[in-house]
Amino acid sequence: MTAPFEPGRGYQLNPDVALRPEPFGALAYHFGTRRLSFLKAPDLVELVRGLGAHRSVSDALATMPGGRRDSYLRALAALAAADMIVPQPCPSEAP
Repeated sequence: MTAPFEPGRGYQLNPDVALRPEPFGALAYHFGTRRLSFLKAPDLVELVRGLGAHRSVSDALATMPGGRRDSYLRALAALAAADMIVPQPCPSEAP
């Protein structure tokens, strides 16, 4: 079962997911589940690629245009539910 999406937590692209650039944004393919998702905006693709560099989703969203943040937050929640993005390990969980 997937944990609930928490914007206050850091996320990253799932290592089992590949992003293929497309004119509209990108296709995200999960090699484990064989699921395909469409990222329909180039800004969303950059947001997803850069999630791991931020402490939280909220911090990552702060770098995006204000008018799109709500739609990007919904998109990230859907990507988390599809296991395309996963929570970053907590420092105490790191090896």
